[in-house]
Amino acid sequence: MVNVELSGEYGVKLDDMGRISLPRQLRDALENAELVLLRGEQPCLWLYTLGEWRAQKDKAIKANPSLHVRRRFNAKQDVELDKQGRVLVPPTLREYARLSKECIVVGQDNYVELWAKDRYDEYIDATGEDFRAAWEELNAPEQR
Repeated sequence: MVNVELSGEYGVKLDDMGRISLPRQLRDALENAELVLLRGEQPCLWLYTLGEWRAQKDKAIKANPSLHVRRRFNAKQDVELDKQGRVLVPPTLREYARLSKECIVVGQDNYVELWAKDRYDEYIDATGEDFRAAWEELNAPEQR
């Protein structure tokens, strides 16, 4: 389990070998952890520590034991950080997320998302109104 909050948004490069170098802040938090990589929703990739992946898997399957949920969580790839703090993204996952040279890495408290930059930009644009509405709701004065 990660004891450090995984946060931040970083522009990174996918190298010719299919590796993404994690920013120092994320790398330091994950360097001694066993890691798993799986398909995310948007589509992006989710990078979890093994312990956090197990916790999320158990929670998701308990809430919805469907075959779809089981397949999503069981279709993980074990990955590790190399000495330079890079993660090798397997070809099937690179293809799913359409990763190319320009990527975005986003810390999400207990996991990390890996995005193709163009897809991330599209996602941010498409969800901008939802974010603004949620932000305004948070800042709205209490009604009594």
